[in-house]
Amino acid sequence: MSNAAIASNENRFVDIDPDTRALSIQTGPIPDPKAVELLIRVNSAGVNRADVLQRKGHYPPPEDASPIMGLEVSGEVVAIGADVQGWQEGDQVCALTHGGGYAEFAVAPVGQCFPLPTGFSHEEGAALPEALFTIWHNVFQRGALQPGEKVLIHGGASGMGTMGVMLANAFGATVFTTAGSADKCRRLQELGATLAINYRDEDFAEALDAAGVAGQINVILDMVGGDYIQKNLNIAAPEARIVNIAYMNGFKAEVNFAPLLMKRITMTGSTLRAQSFAQKAAMKQEILKQVFPHLESGSIRPVVDRSFALDDAGDAQEYMLSGEHMGKIVLQVRNA
Repeated sequence: MSNAAIASNENRFVDIDPDTRALSIQTGPIPDPKAVELLIRVNSAGVNRADVLQRKGHYPPPEDASPIMGLEVSGEVVAIGADVQGWQEGDQVCALTHGGGYAEFAVAPVGQCFPLPTGFSHEEGAALPEALFTIWHNVFQRGALQPGEKVLIHGGASGMGTMGVMLANAFGATVFTTAGSADKCRRLQELGATLAINYRDEDFAEALDAAGVAGQINVILDMVGGDYIQKNLNIAAPEARIVNIAYMNGFKAEVNFAPLLMKRITMTGSTLRAQSFAQKAAMKQEILKQVFPHLESGSIRPVVDRSFALDDAGDAQEYMLSGEHMGKIVLQVRNA
C-alpha cells in the first residue's frame, strides 16, 4: 500500500459530539482489516435513517461495531484480510459495513461485499447494499413473495422503497406502494408500481378497496406501524405475510387481530444489523445469484436523489428528515 494517505495512517471521518450531537470532521488511524475483511478506500457512502438515530443517541452501535456512522459504502479495495479469497487490491466494491462508513477508509466483512456492477457509478454503488439486503431478506425471504402475487410496499419513495418496487416488479409481482406526493407517486409508477397512493391525500386502505384489490394483498412491507398495523391486516389476503422493518408512527396501537385468525396471516419483522455475519453472508450469495443479473443488465439501477460532501453529512441527514428526497441520499467522500 504505497498511497501517501495509507502510509500516513490518516483517516478522516465524521464524529458525533456526545453532548451536543453535532457532527464534525476528525482524523484517526485507518482501520486494519481482520482476517475476513476488506479495507476499502471509500468513494461514496449511503445515508440511512439508522445513522440519524445513532446521531441522536437512539441507536447505539453493537459493541463489536465501529462507533462511526455509516452502514454502506462504495470504493476501491486497498487491503485484504489474511483469509480472504477472490478479491484483490484495486477491485471496485460496494459493501454493507459494520459501521464506519462515514470515513475515507472503512472495513467490511467479505461476506457483505459485492463487486461494483458493470457501468455503475460509485454513488449508485453506495445506494445498493442496505437496500438489497433489506429488501431481499424481508420481501423475498421472510415475505416469500412469488411471481403473480400482489405486494404493498409502504414508504416507496425511500431508497429502500424504490429498490423494493423495482425488484418486486422484476420478479413478476404486481406492486402497490405509498408515498407522500403526487410527483413521487408518478415516478414510482414509472419504476414499475401498478398503483402508487399519495398517503397525504387519501387513505391507502380505501384506495386499495376502490381499486378492487382490498383483501388480495399477499405481502406487505411496512416501516410505518401505528395505525397502519390494523389497516394492513384489513387489506391483506388469506395466507398473507406482513413484514415490519420499522415503526415510524409508533410501536403501540390498539389492534383487532380477528383478521389475522380468519385469514391465517403471518406477521413477522426484522432488523438487518442484529443478524449474524453468517446470516448476511448467506443473503449475499442469494442476491448475487438472483438480483445481480438484473443489475449487470442495467434493467435495475438504484435511484440516487442527491449527493453531499462528507463535510456536509449533517446537511445530508437534515435533508433525509425533511422527507423531500426520492430515492437514496449519498455522501461523496472523494472524487475518483
